[in-house]
Amino acid sequence: MHHCREKEIVRTNNAPKAIGPYSVGVKASHFVFTAGQIGLEPQTGVIVAGGIEAETRQALTNVRAILEEAGSSLDLVVKTTVFLQDMNDFARMNAVYGEFFVTDPPARSAVQVAGLPKGAQVEIEAVALVPCEKHQD
Repeated sequence: MHHCREKEIVRTNNAPKAIGPYSVGVKASHFVFTAGQIGLEPQTGVIVAGGIEAETRQALTNVRAILEEAGSSLDLVVKTTVFLQDMNDFARMNAVYGEFFVTDPPARSAVQVAGLPKGAQVEIEAVALVPCEKHQD
């Protein structure tokens, strides 16, 4: 028999800690929803140097850590939203993004926003499937 909790908070030391009244991830039924991730290094709490490519790589690395803690993975992502501080960075973000989603990529929205936390150039959130654990009675 498959069993999924209704709502479970995801916590991990492999992604930046929540700095406010939110959770880095929430499992609900067969899905996990991540909070938006910017290019923060979890260890230092500082945005990585190297511009949009480096920030995109770190943001997706953070997303992956949250998904894996929840029992999911990048392969199971069904939808992402990418927030860009400047839409002119789209092609460079997209090149790095494509390294993380090689085959059968998820649905995606990409929008330009007026600003992002800590002066980030990109923020990415994801929704992924979570295979339910089989419980023995």
